[in-house]
Amino acid sequence: MYGLHVADILVLVLYLLAMAAIGFWTAGKIKKSQDFFMPRRFGKAMMVMFGFGAGTHSDQAVGVASKSFSVGLSGIWYQWLWLPCTPFYWLIAPVMRRFRAITTGDVFEARYDRSVAVLYALVGMLNLSVSIGLMLRGSSEVISASTRGLLSANTAIAVMTVVFVVYGVAGGLAAAIITDFIQGILTIIFSFLLLPLVMNAVGWMDGIREAMTEQPEKLSLVAPMGINAFYIAVIAFNGLVGIVTQPHTMSNCAAGKTEMEGRFGWMFGNLIKRVCTVPWCLTGVAAVVYFGAKGLEVEPDKVFGAVAGDFLPKILPGILGIFLAALLASVMSSCDAFMIASAGLFTENIYRPLAPGRKQGHYVTVGRIASVVVVSGGVAFAYGLRDVVEGLEIFWKISAMMGLAFWLGLFWRRMTTAGAWATTLIGFAVMLFTSVIAFGEHVLWDFNAHFAAHLPEFMLFDDKLHLPWQMILYLGAGLISGIVVSFLTRPVAKDKLENFYALTRTPVALGEQVDKPCTLPAGAVTLERRNVFPNTSLEIAIPSRISVIGFLIGWACVAVIVCVVYLIAKA
Repeated sequence: MYGLHVADILVLVLYLLAMAAIGFWTAGKIKKSQDFFMPRRFGKAMMVMFGFGAGTHSDQAVGVASKSFSVGLSGIWYQWLWLPCTPFYWLIAPVMRRFRAITTGDVFEARYDRSVAVLYALVGMLNLSVSIGLMLRGSSEVISASTRGLLSANTAIAVMTVVFVVYGVAGGLAAAIITDFIQGILTIIFSFLLLPLVMNAVGWMDGIREAMTEQPEKLSLVAPMGINAFYIAVIAFNGLVGIVTQPHTMSNCAAGKTEMEGRFGWMFGNLIKRVCTVPWCLTGVAAVVYFGAKGLEVEPDKVFGAVAGDFLPKILPGILGIFLAALLASVMSSCDAFMIASAGLFTENIYRPLAPGRKQGHYVTVGRIASVVVVSGGVAFAYGLRDVVEGLEIFWKISAMMGLAFWLGLFWRRMTTAGAWATTLIGFAVMLFTSVIAFGEHVLWDFNAHFAAHLPEFMLFDDKLHLPWQMILYLGAGLISGIVVSFLTRPVAKDKLENFYALTRTPVALGEQVDKPCTLPAGAVTLERRNVFPNTSLEIAIPSRISVIGFLIGWACVAVIVCVVYLIAKA
């Protein structure tokens, strides 16, 4: 049935029912809106798997395998762009937890005003709709290819959407975190299951090197053109700018008991993900040799699924079902967290200020309705997306749009509300101006058609504006406009700034209770202001010993991961 053995179908049905059951079980524990959007009760193990599960999904495997199939080993940077950012998670997580916020929109309201919080909520919901659509599209491509087209991509999207909406809407973030623990384990299986099979079929790395003697650049981590060192540096910087304003980042950092759970979970959960990226890449590279020897032409987005469909059914009935269950795990573990984060933005930062004083159950219901609306937008994006790599690049750009306003507001007291608006809107304008805007086959605007011929050659790749240069343009324009407008407009009130920066200097105590977002609990002890640049408007704190040690451990892990992949390619 649909290219699947009865054992495969049984595995899938049992898995989907189990995930739905967890959602309904956790629903009984929801008493107020904070229980739904931000329960702060999880330990390190759960937070590690939540950090891993929420940040790891099948479209990433599809994107990395697709790009590696097209350009070689350097395609790994389509997910490794976050690798240089990962040690910074150790430093970012405690700050996010100390805000005592439910959503990142609360942080923007505490630093600027409600208008910036609403702006962020709208941008964040757009960002997560795009991300959900990207995940659904990527996973549907794998399912379609692994069943040789007998199970359509559209059907796969519909089934996945129904399941994660059911348990996510019922159980909120707690359901997402608990299911992520299970789904994180399955995702690791999913990542490594195919690699030994396809590598054995092509003769491991020796066979790949022999087949690619005329294309040695495909076995280089840094390509001479395209994905080179400049490309990697700019994409990674753009990722660091935007990671703090991805709406689910707040739950990754703040759903633990204290700030240490967020630190540990977010950094090490994502380091596990960086390791899982390696088999995705090597599978794509090996597929070049495997399908080339067979004389088959495979669409890049379908490579990962095509490898699964060729190998897994031959091993044992039910193995393909486990693979597809792991695939569903990887996408649903992220979609559920993204859905709840989006619902939190709408409910807490747009709806509640307009309708204050309602019962807690009312806000939970509004959040559940908002969840369905955001997912509907994601499904629409999934059906309209041309390919997964294009979707990834759109996601990177939108993620950074409010990142500059966040970082400038965190490190510079003189940053104003008007400056935050200018940074975001100018950045968006430059990003859209330098893009190709199309609906289906109808092109509304094509920057390259009008201006590419007039740009310096170093800014072009394949006669188009190179992606890193586009990022430099919109980040640079946003940064300059934010600074200039801030100097020309009225500063934020001193009392408001003092409360904001006091939050960042006040450690979270185990079991502390906060009734209102971005406020300090009674009896909280605020640490002394210790700045790198004292007596200035800059707020760059001298890091603590635990911050420095964890940061260095993070970089050591990054170095080990890169060295291992380099040695695999060269051995």
